[in-house]
Amino acid sequence: MTQTRTEPRELRPAPEVDPTFLMFASRSIAVHVVRGVLGLVVLVAGIALAGQSGWWLLLLPLTVVLWRGCPTCWVMGLIATRGAQADR
Repeated sequence: MTQTRTEPRELRPAPEVDPTFLMFASRSIAVHVVRGVLGLVVLVAGIALAGQSGWWLLLLPLTVVLWRGCPTCWVMGLIATRGAQADR
């Protein structure tokens, strides 16, 4: 009886193939955190200033662009960015 040794398989896809990485990750964790903080500032400013004039609500789509979606999308991107940094 012959035994074959197999190497343990990597359970996650490579960053260049992972759709989460392609859609949500940033070049570095610092860039990702800055995008998150800017998105939060724009969100709070848009809501706070909406009482003065309704056009401030137009800042809210900018938050979606900075976060690349919702807050959950931002967190997924942070995890993907962290995973890509660990692979290097």
